[in-house]
Amino acid sequence: MSIFIGQLIGFAVIAYIIGKWVVPPVRGLMARQQEAIRVALAESAEASKKLTDADAMHAEALADAKVEAGKITDEAKQDSERIAAQLTEQAGTEAERIKAQGAQQVTLMRQQLIRQLRTGLGAESVAKADELVRAHVADPQAQAATVDRLLAELDQMAPSSAVIDTAATVKLRAASREALANLVEKFDSVAGGLDTAGLTTLADDLASAARLLLSETMLNRHLAEPSDNPAPKVRLVDTLLSGKVGAPALDLLRTAASQRWSTESNLVDAIEHTARLALLKRAEVAGEVDEVEDQLFRFGRVLDAQPRLTTLLSDYTAASDGRIALLDKVIPAGVSDTTKALLTQTVGLLRGERADEAVIDLAELAVSRRGEVVAHVTAAADLSDAQRNRLTRVLSRIYGHPVAVQLHVDPELLGGLSITVGDEVIDGSIASRLAAAATQLPD
Repeated sequence: MSIFIGQLIGFAVIAYIIGKWVVPPVRGLMARQQEAIRVALAESAEASKKLTDADAMHAEALADAKVEAGKITDEAKQDSERIAAQLTEQAGTEAERIKAQGAQQVTLMRQQLIRQLRTGLGAESVAKADELVRAHVADPQAQAATVDRLLAELDQMAPSSAVIDTAATVKLRAASREALANLVEKFDSVAGGLDTAGLTTLADDLASAARLLLSETMLNRHLAEPSDNPAPKVRLVDTLLSGKVGAPALDLLRTAASQRWSTESNLVDAIEHTARLALLKRAEVAGEVDEVEDQLFRFGRVLDAQPRLTTLLSDYTAASDGRIALLDKVIPAGVSDTTKALLTQTVGLLRGERADEAVIDLAELAVSRRGEVVAHVTAAADLSDAQRNRLTRVLSRIYGHPVAVQLHVDPELLGGLSITVGDEVIDGSIASRLAAAATQLPD
């Protein structure tokens, strides 16, 4: 019995302990679990509601998407129909353009082919004509006939209005032209009474004065400067040159200094020109004008045929003594002293001109002193005396002056003549006509 009571008391103590310290935490834990379950159930209900709402929104969005898709499909169909129509229209336009372009290309190709055929036929025709003409003019009589035909054409020409200037006047302005004319007039009066020795001295003095002015540019500038009162310049000439040059040269230099020149270089050119006139006057006094003219023209053609020699003689940067020494070596034997003096004077005073052109200008000056003009004539063969006389007569009528013919033979002309008088050219050569035919072929 006591054991039972003891066990009962122990059980009561255990029950008390459990009730005091175990049950309350368990109850709190259960309450918290229950609360958590209620919250979870509430959240589940909320989530279920949201899910329902989402399903509804999805269904609505799906419906809207279907409607939008229908609209897009309709628009795409309309766009595709419009694009197809545009492409069809563009394809038609492009086809017409390609067709027109093709027609143009066909036309251009046809025209090009026609041009090629014409050019080929024209070139062949010119080549055949050249061959036939060369065969024809190989006969001297046939070649001479081409000259006669040209002379007949020249007979029908009206007089030319061209003004034939010499090299000394062609580039001068009015003031220098008048000044040179006054100086030449003074030269004619001064040189009229001189013999060959006096004219030689006059030429040397004037050439020395020209060299002085070329070396003393300030002196040249002062003497060539336009002035209403030339007396101071004349006194300067007297001061510098009196006793150093002869009286005739001093008289001419006074006249030159008293004139009005357009440019400084014109004064030196005029003095050099007068020095040349002195030597040409010497040739007149000695009765060798024709010989000097012919020798000058011949030497000019020699220089024209030797470009290297012309270049060396024209190099004014080289010392004049060296160029004159070279000139002495190449002057042909038998040339007169006057011709040598003229060539030496001309080459020694070159300052930029070509030697061959300067020599030809010198020869033309000799001709112009007799009131004649020079006609440079190129022919395929030498002319007969009758042809020369007829040509001289015809050209004299055309240009209103006696004409001195200078003939140059060039077989490449084939026939006819090429004539140059001053700046005028009459090209009646067969070679030039064949060349013109070749350049004027249709394109």
